Amino acid sequence: MNALYQPISALTLLRQLEGNEQARRHYLRECLARMHALDPQLNALTAVTDEASLLAASDAAHGPLGGLPVLLKDIIDTRDLPTAYGSAIYQGHRPAADAAVATLLRRQGAALAGKTVTCEFAYMAAVPTRNPSAPARTAGGSSSGSAAAVAAGFAPFALGTQTGGSTIRPAAFCGIAGYKPSFGMLPTAGIKCFSWSFDTVGLFAAGVRDAAYLAQALSGQRLAVPSPLPGAPVFGVPDSYPWGAPSANAARALASAIRAIERAGGTVRPLRLAPWMAALSDAHATIQGYESSRTLGYEYDRHRDQLTSKLRDFLARAGAIDTGTYLAACAQAEAARGQCNDWFGGIDALLTPSAPDEAPEGLATTGDPAFNRNWTLLGTPCVSVPGLHGDHGAPLGIQVIGRRGDDARTLASAAFVENALLRHA
Repeated sequence: MNALYQPISALTLLRQLEGNEQARRHYLRECLARMHALDPQLNALTAVTDEASLLAASDAAHGPLGGLPVLLKDIIDTRDLPTAYGSAIYQGHRPAADAAVATLLRRQGAALAGKTVTCEFAYMAAVPTRNPSAPARTAGGSSSGSAAAVAAGFAPFALGTQTGGSTIRPAAFCGIAGYKPSFGMLPTAGIKCFSWSFDTVGLFAAGVRDAAYLAQALSGQRLAVPSPLPGAPVFGVPDSYPWGAPSANAARALASAIRAIERAGGTVRPLRLAPWMAALSDAHATIQGYESSRTLGYEYDRHRDQLTSKLRDFLARAGAIDTGTYLAACAQAEAARGQCNDWFGGIDALLTPSAPDEAPEGLATTGDPAFNRNWTLLGTPCVSVPGLHGDHGAPLGIQVIGRRGDDARTLASAAFVENALLRHA
């Protein structure tokens, strides 16, 4: 990690700043100064709250988030900050109301500090955001700005979304924790929709315990990781991947994680994924395409010339998907969701790489979501655990995947992996 860019634990901050108004205000000013000084090189932000407004919001905050600053992906509506959805069509747009999740943040004591770069309408068009942990490589997408901003220490928390791999992959590339909750756990009202069957609010933080704490505050569920951890988990590791093998680099990182887990007292067992997993990527593509051709129908019909060629061409192809094909893919997805619970008999979570390799070089691509999209379709909770690096020095994440609805166990298992990597990797 570049010495200029260092993520900071929200839980550590809450302990340090509790009851110390002067220290909290000083920290907020430091965050703003950091954003203004470093973001011209990083390009993670689209808007920053002014100092007076941020201090006032933090001073008035009540709740478990303690007045800490939070950044939001620029497809999440905010009344006090512009929301352009990564598109020239909406440049300078000011929504009339906050998204539901932004309101939840305020209610739980957060101060909204700014908006972060997203790919156009959260698809896959390239963005200018640089990776703080590997400046010559992409920060991922589509929540690139949120991941990069947390990795750079601009704020302890940021929100993104995931429709394919847009939380887990950027978190892995930037060397921080990323958490995609079970589908539907957090509200998406007021977030620009791409695919209503898949869009999920994602959380970014320095570490797994920080992400779990934020998830608890927003969901009202008991998700904060207990200390000490409740026993040593049992993990299943697929013996092969129907969507394609990881690079040798990522495979070595996973092997390192397995050794660290076993040294820490955890158990790892081989597991065979069902053959139908190979077809789920096509089902995901069909459902996402059919739905996005409708959610972005206005933009495609009225402002086609202002779309990037990547998105415009995608929507042209997606518009050809017929309803019968879409409904068949939906039925396939629903059947898979019912069957995947069988894998969790006798294990607490699955382990895979978070991405096929380290972040790609350059900014022309946001990376491959192959290791994420099936889990998004299945609606399972996923956590990218930081702590490992590849052969070229860039971060590699380990993805912990749980049974749908069992987010607390998934987060606790991910925290176990994180601790094991710190002590034994």
